[in-house]
Amino acid sequence: MHEPLTVLIVEDDPHVLLGCQQALALEDIASEGVGSAEEALARIGEDFAGIVISDIRLPGMDGLTLLGRLKARDRSLPVVLITGHGDISMAVGAMRDGAYDFMEKPFSPERLVDVARRALEQRSLAREVSALRRQLAGRQALEERLIGRSPAMAQLRGLIANVADTSANVLIEGETGTGKELVARCLHDFSRRKDHPFVALNCGGLPESLFESEIFGHEAHAFTGAGKRRIGKIEHANGGTLFLDEIESMPLNLQIKLLRVLQEHSLERLGSNQSIAVDCRVIAATKADLDELGRGGQFRSDLYYRLNVVTLELPPLRERREDIPLLFEHFLQQSALRFDRPVPELDRQTLASLLAHDWPGNVRELRNVAERFALGLPVFKKGGACAESGGPNFAEAVEAFEKRLLSDALERHGGNLSQASQALGMAKTTLFDKVKKYRL
Repeated sequence: MHEPLTVLIVEDDPHVLLGCQQALALEDIASEGVGSAEEALARIGEDFAGIVISDIRLPGMDGLTLLGRLKARDRSLPVVLITGHGDISMAVGAMRDGAYDFMEKPFSPERLVDVARRALEQRSLAREVSALRRQLAGRQALEERLIGRSPAMAQLRGLIANVADTSANVLIEGETGTGKELVARCLHDFSRRKDHPFVALNCGGLPESLFESEIFGHEAHAFTGAGKRRIGKIEHANGGTLFLDEIESMPLNLQIKLLRVLQEHSLERLGSNQSIAVDCRVIAATKADLDELGRGGQFRSDLYYRLNVVTLELPPLRERREDIPLLFEHFLQQSALRFDRPVPELDRQTLASLLAHDWPGNVRELRNVAERFALGLPVFKKGGACAESGGPNFAEAVEAFEKRLLSDALERHGGNLSQASQALGMAKTTLFDKVKKYRL
């Protein structure tokens, strides 16, 4: 999360510094004070959200040098200079070099508050514009990774772009094969944690006897066979993202320990009493209804509420059939390149089979089908729901696809024609005619 807007005052005279902070506090403006430019540079990190008000004459590095250093880091950071009577020409020159404003000593509290408010407003606006630009760039990049033009996918990309650069824990819900790990990686890659580890753990793929050691780590000789210290997944993810897939499979006794880590931001390795601070974002994924499991005592409700600060629901492929041709073409291009084969042409009969299939394995199944097609094999294995031949003709498949699409939209919107037509991008009268045609 972004830190709140604040005023950093750089002033070596403690009486002037105290007076400035008191004047700002009376107007509910947060401030901090440091006595040198060197302290200011150490305080101002990459995501500093405030403004700087600095005296020009300081011990060590002066205010003008500080201005240059700060502007080299962040051109949009407002820096206000405090000048003595003989420094006016110097301050005017500094404004040409990027200073926001200057105040001549002695200045009134009203002058200080007015300059600080204007500078904070400019800073806030600049940060909003910057955030919007990052979101736009993120959405464009997301379209290349989360492919689909359906309303459900557009909404999903928007949610990811909105929450990726926060520290909020995320719960991803979706059937097997819908792309939960891909979404988790997107959340990591479009966050400020992207340069730190992305650590994935499939909770359903570990025997319970190894689970605690794998996730929390252990010290040497903590148990039989533990010959040396092991760093667990949570500790390895420090500074980055921990992705827990199939979270519903985590043993109940370890859910309690995970909850404690999330609450206290620290852990203890197995066989140790030393507390280790950890800072990682947790993204969990499930194909089950954790709320329902919690009511049945199969999953801890307190952990569920801690994990689902943000919930992302991944639609199954059968609910976004309009994305099938685009996804298939994408996977086909990848497969042909990997197998060093020419890209085969997608004929109408094959497209009809793809549109008519129910896709129980979702996007993962579609990728496998594309790989078979790239190798010249039948689209669906023998005995599958759709054979290479004998399936519906193109017109029948298109009608079946349209009927399913309309039916799914009406079901999602409780039979409301206005909402369904808006989601489909279709005139309400056209939808009404098709409802009658297909007797929905």
